[in-house]
Order: sequence, then C-alpha cells, then structure tokens
Amino acid sequence: MTKTATRRIQRYQRIRTLALSAGMVLGMVAATFGPQLAHAETRASKKILAEKFQPLPEASPEQLLAADRVLIGRYECEFGKRVSVDRNDRNKGYFNLKLGNQSWVMKPVLSNTGAIRLEDVKGAALLIQILTKSMLMDVKAGRRMVDGCVHEVQRAAEAEMAKQPPRPALFEAPAGAQ
Repeated sequence: MTKTATRRIQRYQRIRTLALSAGMVLGMVAATFGPQLAHAETRASKKILAEKFQPLPEASPEQLLAADRVLIGRYECEFGKRVSVDRNDRNKGYFNLKLGNQSWVMKPVLSNTGAIRLEDVKGAALLIQILTKSMLMDVKAGRRMVDGCVHEVQRAAEAEMAKQPPRPALFEAPAGAQ
C-alpha cells in the first residue's frame, strides 16, 4: 500500500472512532437526563391542564340576563377573518369564543350603554358587541385583534337602519330658523 492510502485509512479510522465515542457519550447523557426531563414536562403539562380546566364561578343573575342578549354563531370580520361564539357546555352563562386557532372562555357583562361585553375569564380578550358590529380586543396589549365583525342579526339591523329616513342632527338649527 502507498503511504497516501495508509494515511487515508488511518484518518477514516480516527473519524469513525470519534463518531462512535461521541455517540456513546450522547447516549449516556440522554439515558441520565432523559427521564428527568420527561417527568418535568409531564408535571408542567399537568399544571397547564389544571389551569385550563379550573371550575368557573357560578353565573350571577345579571350575567345570565346579559347571556340572553349575546349573539351566538359566526361573525364575518375585516380582512376575511371569522370569529365564532358558542355557549359553553360546562358552565351556564359562559361562552367559548374562537378566532383562528385561538380560543377563550368569555363571561358576558351588560354595560351602561347597552353594549354587550364578553370578557375573557383570564383577562386577555374582550369582545364588544353593539347593534351593528362587534370588535375583539387584546386587553393586555391594548389593541384590536379584529374589527368590523358582523353577525347575521347585526347585518339585518344595519339594513333596517339604512331604510329609515335620516334624522336631523342634534345640534342643527330647525328648518327656517336663523
């Protein structure tokens, strides 16, 4: 054999030995720490599940009155987004709200203005529902998530309002007065 061929064989053997040694070390590390990491992940996931399925307080009479006015179903929003509101099967007076892959458990609250507020029980989201549209807000960031969301009932109310003759503005002078 030539000197070059011998060097190549020796180099190949050294690389193979290093690779096998590194594989054995990684295997031992995985065997040592693997069960601990898996157990930590299980504890964390159990904690997350426990937080997710905490029992909600029973709905108050005011909350049940507000729940009767919540529009259930699908809302078509700006930019082709969709929001859906469904009754929560486990808790009377609560609702499940979904936007894309996000979801929240919402508590209805009747405001002084007559608007319905669906407040996330964890304080992260807020859906404001008025006569002609709804808006979903991220409370923590203080910004709108989606706007111009319209339920079929709101769409019908908007069409009905469009049929009505325009009313004079509140601060306009009456006709003929100067």
